[in-house]
Amino acid sequence: MADADDVRRIALGLPESAEQPHFDMPSFRVRKAIFATLPDPEHAHVMASASDIREAVAEYPHCCSEKWWGRRLSAVRVDLAAADTDLLGELLTDAWRHRAPRALVRAFDAAAG
Repeated sequence: MADADDVRRIALGLPESAEQPHFDMPSFRVRKAIFATLPDPEHAHVMASASDIREAVAEYPHCCSEKWWGRRLSAVRVDLAAADTDLLGELLTDAWRHRAPRALVRAFDAAAG
């Protein structure tokens, strides 16, 4: 079981991440690019690649669903009460990698070994 505090802790633990308001909700950004939002205390929207979104929904249908913005698949909607922190960490890291500049991703990978 995860919660909004876990989203915040994991997201802000990624390199050069910051929390900023986005309309009426917290958003998590890497160099201005949003990679996750908290639309309410029970859910997170994680802006991963379309393939990562589809994979998460297929593998974890109990806690992940597709979030569409018009005709564009835009995020994984995560039911935090049904998700564990390991999955949440994986999704947030994948989304951060998707939005971060390539040089920053390379530095992150090099530091991780």
